[in-house]
Amino acid sequence: MGKFVEKEALPPPVSTTGPVAWVRQNLLSSPFHAVLSLAALYLLIQIVPPIIDWVFISANFAGNDPKACTGEGACWVFIKTRLGFFTYGFYPDAERWRVDLAFLLLAIVVVPQFFDQVSGQIKKWLGIAGLTVLPIIVGVLLLGGAFGLNHVETHKWGGLMLTLVLSYVGIVAALPFGVILALGRRSEMPMVKMVCVVFIELWRGVPLISVLFMASVMLPLFLPEGWDFEKLMRALIGIILFQSAYMAEVIRGGLQAIPKGQFEAAASLGLGYWRSMGLIILPQALKLVIPGIVNTFIALFKDTTLVLIIGLLDILATVQAMITDPTWRGVSTEGYIFAAFCFWVFCFGMSRYSQALERKLHTGHKR
Repeated sequence: MGKFVEKEALPPPVSTTGPVAWVRQNLLSSPFHAVLSLAALYLLIQIVPPIIDWVFISANFAGNDPKACTGEGACWVFIKTRLGFFTYGFYPDAERWRVDLAFLLLAIVVVPQFFDQVSGQIKKWLGIAGLTVLPIIVGVLLLGGAFGLNHVETHKWGGLMLTLVLSYVGIVAALPFGVILALGRRSEMPMVKMVCVVFIELWRGVPLISVLFMASVMLPLFLPEGWDFEKLMRALIGIILFQSAYMAEVIRGGLQAIPKGQFEAAASLGLGYWRSMGLIILPQALKLVIPGIVNTFIALFKDTTLVLIIGLLDILATVQAMITDPTWRGVSTEGYIFAAFCFWVFCFGMSRYSQALERKLHTGHKR
């Protein structure tokens, strides 16, 4: 009998693995796909190089006045010289360190949530601090009037700082309020259910721009004599009430997706309504609707631009105010690109975090 000799396995053909195989399978799998791929490549060649040239190669970065811009590329000098106004608004220069400290505290709370290397216990306590202690500390820092800090009126707040304040406070307050409304709408008590249904449908039936206008103009008329809220507080009240209605419907969808057996299991363990909701039902429901919750947060972050109607200058409004300066001409494109980039960074960050959270909480029961 011949002796069996084991031969070394040969590698697979290059045409079935690696970049070549990917191109053949995804771009050149058929004549039609090949034509589309070539057309897309032609468009990219025509569009991308001029954009890169305008943004980077021919752009102007050095200088402090309009004379530094040659007109051949983007005038990033405009963004550099007005960056303070885009970030702080009319906040006093001598007090801007308080805003920087608030940004630093927010980063300490938020950034570790994106890294798996940070332990879950640390993330938990940072998250609790971000929802409870951080808003108070940041409010004292920005507003002042205590601990030797000079008082800064809210009408001087603006730019990116105002955008983050509106969105962060709106997110922190709208989520628990939305949970209560969602539970109330599913309540078996007719009065509670009716109040929650009326509230949700009323606020979902009007645009946010009208809510902000009414909060600024009409809200003071319903307050007792001698009471008054600053314009920023009125905007926050309107945003929180408006977004909580949308949040309630997202969470209600998650509650309806929970099988009835989960409710029966909680009852069989002798758990009351609030304990069963807090320990069994709500954690599962919130996990199911993470994309919807984050989508509502992103919509809230972008909707902060509407506060311009009541005289508050967020980052987009500060850009619009500066591009009308006759000293700077033809810089509207740079200004809007900068504002869009700021919004994209925060919205993309929220989106990526939600995807990471979904993967982490995925239990494998879905198909």
